[in-house]
Amino acid sequence: MESTETTTAFRGLQSRASGRVHETADPTTVSADEQARGLDPAYDYDAVDPETLLGSPRDGPAGTGRGHWRFDALLPFPAATAISAGEGATPLVPTERLADELDVDAVYVKDEGRNPTGTVLDRGLSVALTAVAARAAEGQDVEPLACASPGNAGQSMAAYAGRADLRSYSFVPSRCAFSNKAMTNVHGGDMRVVGGRFPDAAAAVDEQLETEYTDLGEFATPYRHDGVKTLAFELVADLDAAPDAVVVPTGSGEVVAGVYKGFSELERVGAIDAVPKVVAAQAAGCAPIAAAVERGLDEPEPWSTPDTICGELEIADPAGGAAAIEAVTESGGTAVGVEDEDILASAVAVAQNEVMEMGATGGAAPAGAWALKEAGFFDGDETVVLINSDAGLKTPDVLRSHLMGQGI
Repeated sequence: MESTETTTAFRGLQSRASGRVHETADPTTVSADEQARGLDPAYDYDAVDPETLLGSPRDGPAGTGRGHWRFDALLPFPAATAISAGEGATPLVPTERLADELDVDAVYVKDEGRNPTGTVLDRGLSVALTAVAARAAEGQDVEPLACASPGNAGQSMAAYAGRADLRSYSFVPSRCAFSNKAMTNVHGGDMRVVGGRFPDAAAAVDEQLETEYTDLGEFATPYRHDGVKTLAFELVADLDAAPDAVVVPTGSGEVVAGVYKGFSELERVGAIDAVPKVVAAQAAGCAPIAAAVERGLDEPEPWSTPDTICGELEIADPAGGAAAIEAVTESGGTAVGVEDEDILASAVAVAQNEVMEMGATGGAAPAGAWALKEAGFFDGDETVVLINSDAGLKTPDVLRSHLMGQGI
């Protein structure tokens, strides 16, 4: 029987500040200054065969039924070592009604709510935990793991940390969804609920953990956004081409940056001719990235009074703000802020008309797409993909309250 083992083209961690590639997968061996300024996994793109990379999940070297780890040629670790629960390989659902309403050729929803813990962030946490587990196997003291999160990342970290038999602490604001709080504990993670909003939870990590810890916050680890990029790989594999535009619900900037990196790598290895337009869809009540794009800034300014019912989108000072702005501007895309009412109405409309359950966060994608149509962003001949970033069961109370507000 032919081996399905894939050799990763990973070269090491590249400093965003200096451009130097450190030949290591362990960020703790890189200087604190370079860690703070950002590290990004780098690859030998000349060593990657695009046909093998995007091969059918059922045939060939890439086809081993490993979820997004089938793309391990462009992941930092081989699939055989992965801490995985089959994340990735999520459905790409055609939606003719949305295509008619947006007046474009085709609209698909990439349903990331089907991931193990119901969020697109499972892709990145799987890769981040694989990196930490490798360090633990070498005898390093990596515990405890910790991250501040509006909810989804904390739950996902707890799940994958449990798989790796590692202790984790999720710091979440008090307004975090009950589903996240409950399931973080169900997965065996320790959860600390902090009064206030996301910045309060982030500040509490150092205040409450009186020990060294491994930070798995977005961009604190170089691996979360790198894992998200497999979403772009799957889109091209499923469509047999790149879409024209991808609309991404955006809070920290992690998913936008990851999706853009994925398309950029596919262009670099010759799998696609051009990177599609990447659009960041934010809640109007907390839209630092959209405001920065509108003003032509390279980095967002912190949002002074964040206010949105969509907790995953309420990130006033996004760690991936600059990376997200680069993603949308370099791809020819844009960023848009949409009102909570439109976000929730969009999530409900998708559920009622297209079967799939879209979380309050995911509703920013169709709401953003409708706003773009009104602004004349689409020419009419595009294939558009909307990212449903989390499952409807993450925020059923928020969606139900929206209906009750309409007398339903």
